[in-house]
Amino acid sequence: MTDSDDFLWWRGPRSDRPRGDRWTEIGEESFQEKERRITGRHYLPGSVPDWAEDLFRVARAAFIADKYVRRTGVRDRWTRRISLAVPVTEHERWASAAVRTHLTALLQVLTGDLWNVDFRPLTGHYVEEAMISPDDPRAAEVALFSGGLDSLSWAATRARAADSRPLLLVMFREIGLLRLQQRVYKAVERLGGARPVLLLPMSQTPAGDGSRLRLETSSRTRGLLYATGAIRAATAHGVSTVHIPENGQLALNPPLTAARSAACSTRSVHPRTLRSLNALVTAVSDTESAVQVVNPLAQLTKGEVCKAGRDAGLTPSDLESTLSCGKPPTRRSGGPPIANCGVCFPCLVRRSGLLHANGIDGTRYEALPWADGLPLDRGADWRALQRWLLGRYTITDLLTDTPLPPDMDPMAAFEVIKRGRKGLARLLQIAGAAEAADAA
Repeated sequence: MTDSDDFLWWRGPRSDRPRGDRWTEIGEESFQEKERRITGRHYLPGSVPDWAEDLFRVARAAFIADKYVRRTGVRDRWTRRISLAVPVTEHERWASAAVRTHLTALLQVLTGDLWNVDFRPLTGHYVEEAMISPDDPRAAEVALFSGGLDSLSWAATRARAADSRPLLLVMFREIGLLRLQQRVYKAVERLGGARPVLLLPMSQTPAGDGSRLRLETSSRTRGLLYATGAIRAATAHGVSTVHIPENGQLALNPPLTAARSAACSTRSVHPRTLRSLNALVTAVSDTESAVQVVNPLAQLTKGEVCKAGRDAGLTPSDLESTLSCGKPPTRRSGGPPIANCGVCFPCLVRRSGLLHANGIDGTRYEALPWADGLPLDRGADWRALQRWLLGRYTITDLLTDTPLPPDMDPMAAFEVIKRGRKGLARLLQIAGAAEAADAA
């Protein structure tokens, strides 16, 4: 460790502060919401095993550390050294070399940082009991539901499945976007399938760290937080698989430039990330039958996912009402009440997907990526995408960024990227037509 390390510890019910005065205290008060809304515990029909509560607490601690330690304070303005201490019930299991290896590898793939995580025994811990009747229906299937195109398409497909057992959608509320998320959920309800669809709302909004400074703008551990929340809910419902729907294009998320390689682009649903998470879950639960996380859309492009949503009964308007943006304008101070900026890479992929499925894209965007007068920084993704599409992309490029897990077929992943490139290339044609019309 060096003087540049940042040390954070999650306070247990009985003070167990690590030795030394360098540790910054974090805990339940590091979130804006009350603990009841954060955990969603009162909505769960059964008990949650200790390992799943521990996993969720570790993810919450890593999320807060990720937001409190700013990348602007390190030499390369990216790679941080973070030491984290978290109390856990299953202390001996978490302190094992296997668990430490899996967790460190997972956090490093996600964030690109150097992590050291220490575990302390959790004592005097009280868990709120479920408030609903254990006779209430338990889900047979669990999926994350963000309000995005991919999660909507998957929810619609599974809601129409020939299964009378409930589908549980775990939704983490987005500040300023809750109404949108609720509208998107209503689109699933309107399909009118015979299968019951349950919604578990949860909240996780970081509070300030007392410095009055803006928190770290990147949030590479947010996906891990959401995944562990869904895993926790699945254990209470007795479900062994959690679906995290993300089209294969953005799950692999090939860098458009060398500057966006590895953790410089989001890797929360990358096959390697999911494999590391599943290995961690198996290690901490000490059973092969533990909950596992899968991406059911890994072999589909954005356009193919949108087409699947249409086949499930969703309308073009349903698809267009979703959120895809990496930096929604409505989150920006003084920004317009618009969900999708239209110029970030996720928005560009969204455009190509909707064009593939609907022939048109009627989404209300803040800006056109090829519009004249667009500020230089806002057009960066479009320029990078143009160069990437006009250049050569090989399987070597795919494998040298973030390696795939050994049990995954690299050619299948490469084919997803190739099909996705064809869909994105349509944007070049539209931009060219717009430029020709302006010139005329």
